[in-house]
Amino acid sequence: MVRRQHAQRSVFEMILPDGEQLWDPELRRIDEVLEDEELIEPVEEALRRRRPQSRLRGRPGTPAAVALRMLVLKHLYHWSFADCEREVRGSLLYRAFCRLDCERVPDAKTLIRLAQALGPEVWKRVLERLVQVGRQRKVVRGRKLRVDTTVVETNIHYPTDSSLLGDGVRVITRALHKIRQAVGKLRFRDRTRSVGRRVFAIAEQSRKLGEEAQAGMKKLYRQLMGSTRAVLRASARAVASAKRRAKQLAPRLLLQVQGLCQQVQQMRELTQRVLEQTRARVLKGDTHYPGKVFSVFEPHPEGIRKGKKLKPTEFGKLVKIQEAEAQFITDYEVCAERVPDGKLWEPSLERHQQLFGRAPHLATADAGFASAANEEAATKRGVGRVALPRYGRISASRRLRQKQAWFRRAVRWRTGCEGRISALKRRHGLTRCRYRGVPGMERGVALGVIANNLLVLARAPAKAAGLGKKK
Repeated sequence: MVRRQHAQRSVFEMILPDGEQLWDPELRRIDEVLEDEELIEPVEEALRRRRPQSRLRGRPGTPAAVALRMLVLKHLYHWSFADCEREVRGSLLYRAFCRLDCERVPDAKTLIRLAQALGPEVWKRVLERLVQVGRQRKVVRGRKLRVDTTVVETNIHYPTDSSLLGDGVRVITRALHKIRQAVGKLRFRDRTRSVGRRVFAIAEQSRKLGEEAQAGMKKLYRQLMGSTRAVLRASARAVASAKRRAKQLAPRLLLQVQGLCQQVQQMRELTQRVLEQTRARVLKGDTHYPGKVFSVFEPHPEGIRKGKKLKPTEFGKLVKIQEAEAQFITDYEVCAERVPDGKLWEPSLERHQQLFGRAPHLATADAGFASAANEEAATKRGVGRVALPRYGRISASRRLRQKQAWFRRAVRWRTGCEGRISALKRRHGLTRCRYRGVPGMERGVALGVIANNLLVLARAPAKAAGLGKKK
C-alpha cells in the first residue's frame, strides 16, 4: 500500500529538546523546499503504478516523501545505496530530514527497487517543479541561457576485443553450470581456463612492437575466436537439451531454467556480435566497424571523443546540460545516439521557452554550437543577443563582433558551464553512472541535476529566495 508520508513523530522532541540546533543551514533550506507537495506528487503516482492495486492493498510500503528524500540525500553527498542506508540509520538529523524519525529505515535493496520504479518522466516533472520554485523565489528569471555537453561514463572496464570475448565465454559458462545444477546431467565443455590464458597472452603480446608481434597477436586472436565459436555451438546444444528436460521440473525450477536459458541466448547474440567485430577490426584491419559493442553487460555505451588529453575516448552517453542564471540547471538530455552539438541548440531554445514562457535575452554556447543557421534560429525566436564564438579563419566583421564588450562578457559567463559540469561530476556522481541501462543513466543524471538545483536554492541569498523578513 502506497503512503505519502509517515505519521509525524518528531524524534527531536522526544529525545533532544534542542535538536533543531543540529541542523546544517543548507540542509534545513533544502528540507523546506522538499516540503512542496507538488514535488512528492509525481513520486507517489509512480509508486501507485507499480502494481494494479498498490494504492489500496498490501502492507504499508515506503512513503513517497521518504523515497524522494533518501534518493536526493544519496546524490547530494554522492553516497552508495549501502552508505545511504547506514548514514540515515545512524543519524538523528538524517532521520528527521528523510521524515523517518522513529520509523524503520529502508534497506539498500529497497532503495534500489524504489529508484527503479521511478522512471525518467518522474524526475523530469520534479525538475520542472524546481524551476517553478526557483522562479517564485526569484533565484532564476530565464533572462540568460547557456548550453554545453559532456560525457557520463558507463560503469564498465576498458573494452578490448579479447576481454569482451572472455567476458562472453565466462558468463555463458557460468549460466550453463547453473542450468546443470537444476536439470541434472548436461553435456558441455568448460573452456574458461583456456580462453582466459589466451586473453592474457594477447594482453602481453600487445605490448610488443613490430610486424612479428602483430602476426603473433593475430594468431592468438584466431585461437581465441575458435574457442569462443566452440562455446557458442556447445551452448546452443546445451540450451536445447535443458529446455526438453525442464518440462518435468517443478514450476519454480522451470521458471529459473527458462530465465537462465534466456540469459544464455542474449549473451550468445552479443558474443556473436563481438566475434564479427573482432574479425573485422583485428584480422581485416577495419577499425571503423559500425555498431561496435563496448561491453557485454551494458550494450548501450558509445565511444565518444571530446578532445581530452588524459582520456581521449570515453565510453558512455552524451549528456546536454542547459542553465539559466545562478548556476541553476533548467533541463538535461541523455542523447540516445551521439549527435553534433549544433543539433542540440534549437531544442534547447524551445525548451527554455516552454519553461519560462519567453525567449532568453542572452543565449550562449561554445564553438561546437556555432553556425549561421543556429544564430538565425535564435534571432527568429526573439533572443536579443546570441554569443556563439567561432575560431580559425573568420571575416573582419565577425572578428569585430566577437571583440565587442557584451560578446566577451557572454563568453566569459559561458565558461561557467565547465565549472557546473565539474561540480556535477565531483559532487553528485556524474563522473561514472552506477545505475544500469539507459533508464538508469537518465535516472543518475536527473538525480545529480536535482541535487545541484537544491543546493543552489539553499545557497541563494535570503532576499532573492523570498525568505527575507516582511516589512
